[in-house]
Amino acid sequence: MRKGKSFPVFVLAAAAILALGSCQNQERARNRFERWMDRQFAPAEARDKALYLPAGGEAGAKPVLAVDMAGVQRPANPSVFTQIFHLPPVEQNNTGTCWSFGTTSLLESELRRLGRPEVKLSELYTVYWEYVEKARRYVREKGESALAEGSEPNSALARMKTYGIVRGSDYSGLLPGQTKHDHSRLFQDFRAYLETCRAKQDWDEAKALAGVRAILDRHLGRPPERINVDGRSLSPQDYLAQVLGLDPDDYVCFISFMYLPFYTKGEYRVPDNWWHSADYYNLPLHEFYLAILRALRRGFTVVLAADFSEPGNRGEVNTAIVPTFDIPAAFLDQPARELRFVNKTTTDDHVVHAVGYKEAEKGLSWFLVKDSWETAYRGPHKGYFFYRDDYVRLKVLMFMVHRDAVKEYLGKFPPEK
Repeated sequence: MRKGKSFPVFVLAAAAILALGSCQNQERARNRFERWMDRQFAPAEARDKALYLPAGGEAGAKPVLAVDMAGVQRPANPSVFTQIFHLPPVEQNNTGTCWSFGTTSLLESELRRLGRPEVKLSELYTVYWEYVEKARRYVREKGESALAEGSEPNSALARMKTYGIVRGSDYSGLLPGQTKHDHSRLFQDFRAYLETCRAKQDWDEAKALAGVRAILDRHLGRPPERINVDGRSLSPQDYLAQVLGLDPDDYVCFISFMYLPFYTKGEYRVPDNWWHSADYYNLPLHEFYLAILRALRRGFTVVLAADFSEPGNRGEVNTAIVPTFDIPAAFLDQPARELRFVNKTTTDDHVVHAVGYKEAEKGLSWFLVKDSWETAYRGPHKGYFFYRDDYVRLKVLMFMVHRDAVKEYLGKFPPEK
């Protein structure tokens, strides 16, 4: 602007009108944006509420964030599900052996499906030999193999393939006078012994396994080498093959991860896959979920490996969902699942046995899960959990089932050499 000059009045008036129009346009834009935002999110009445639960366990522990189940519609009890035969739930107590309890439960259901007699099998027989094989690998890897109580269902089957199986009445893993499992001292002794071997660089396998078995025998009792079945003396291997007629190779495991090409096999990258098995079939998420549901529809039960340290997993009401404050169901897809695995908000915590389903005409379906962990015994439905389908899609990382239940999915993989 040149000194001494001013704008004509009509120019100032025009500027004022334009400014006013601009303000009105901005206000309209803001209103449009807010209306759009309102449409992106569920109305308040459809959103899950959160609350803090008092912390349990150690003194000084912080309260735990959880979903408020008061407004969640869920199945009334296990009887409303379409159920597949299974034996009653059994507690694993103070042990990290859910992988054996879930797998054993699956095989008990399989016996009925295959028309065999009902049998309660021993979970702890498999646990005993799993500890032996963990020790063997630790020695062979010179201390570079993982030592923990956890494992995976296909590892349980691998032990059965080598060592067979026995009935619960043949081997309970409880010493005289004991009524509940507690492996806290057992595992301390187990780990300390093997770490001493490492410190001394003493990798004599026979000597190490003898020491480990002495520890296991002291805490669990010596497993039988032969059992009496209808007047016959059988090895556990013969009992599995000849009497039960079960073949561990008939069972297959599936995962759904982006770190592997879909329709290929690879490693399940979690700590409990301590032996680095790469015998897992990788499916896209929608097929992974449908394979579980279709197996149950066909009368097969399914072992699931899941994350149970979640705000939507509530033992007091035997229910597991994905709350909207985690992710709304409409946005739950393969990358959302992968993100939570990569940033470790989804972890492989627990193995359970899916034994029923309840499909909804509208809304979300439910799965009946037989659970051996103590949280499943806090609520009214002792030993059971109700998994909503969003929880299965986001928080179930692996499943195992008889290969006949998933033939159409196996057919999508290249033939094995």
